[in-house]
Amino acid sequence: MIDLHVHSTASDGLIPPGELPAMAAKIGLTAVALTDHDTVDGVAEFMKAAEAYPQVMAIPGVELSVQYCSRELHFVGLFVDPENETLGEYLAAQRQERAERAERMRARLTSLGYPITQEELYEVCGNDCPGRPHFAAILVRKFGFPDLVTVFQKLLKNGAPGYVSRFLPPPAAAIRAIHASGGVAVWAHPVYRERNEHAFARRIIRKFSVPEIGLDAVEGYYSLFGPNETSMLLGLASEYDIAVSGGSDYHGRPEQDIWLGTGAGKLKVPDSLLPELLRRRDLRRAAAQAEKN
Repeated sequence: MIDLHVHSTASDGLIPPGELPAMAAKIGLTAVALTDHDTVDGVAEFMKAAEAYPQVMAIPGVELSVQYCSRELHFVGLFVDPENETLGEYLAAQRQERAERAERMRARLTSLGYPITQEELYEVCGNDCPGRPHFAAILVRKFGFPDLVTVFQKLLKNGAPGYVSRFLPPPAAAIRAIHASGGVAVWAHPVYRERNEHAFARRIIRKFSVPEIGLDAVEGYYSLFGPNETSMLLGLASEYDIAVSGGSDYHGRPEQDIWLGTGAGKLKVPDSLLPELLRRRDLRRAAAQAEKN
């Protein structure tokens, strides 16, 4: 089994990146990817720690948020070069936007009677750009909310009084940044089980898998998918000649009940997906090198 969608303390996870390879080896994963939000800051520590576990392929990655029409989509970049200048510039712009959003959210919460200082916020998030999980942790501690889920439901989910939207780039920009670093672009968690989204998934894959944009893969295995979602996405991947990836979206948060490798308990991402992803990695690396020359 493999897990190609994992987060660490470099973004909004609770597990340090250097601990993830040992955890992956312990549960028998043959590959694990670190895909933190809008940052590759944990990749060096992650890759260094993985040297002690040669049985586990450690994959440097990133997760990027984009806007398409009125909807937020996420793209995972696998096999990215964390030192790539183009990717670095893209991530710097996104971190700045996240910091500005945090200030807007802080002001919004203050107006609602929940003042949070910058010092409190950065004490929780450390070097990371503040996000909703960091605000939620402070709200639980400071204002008596019983848990993070309650905070999100009452204040921070999309449409709630404390929610502040992000200004996000279009999908093609994220895919270009991933490709510039020699990475493979994967549409992450594309559908939701409570919705019938076959037509939406088809439209996105058809639009972005064209050579001019080059979506490489879709996340066909995910913690919250059942057999119907996986079957649908495997069918669309075959129809539009893109690869399939999969992962847990593990953050190390017990309240989410999502675990490394097994997701909500039944996730099994087959390592038979790796050869095609590696083939596409090699093509993207060759194209990125040719672009430099």
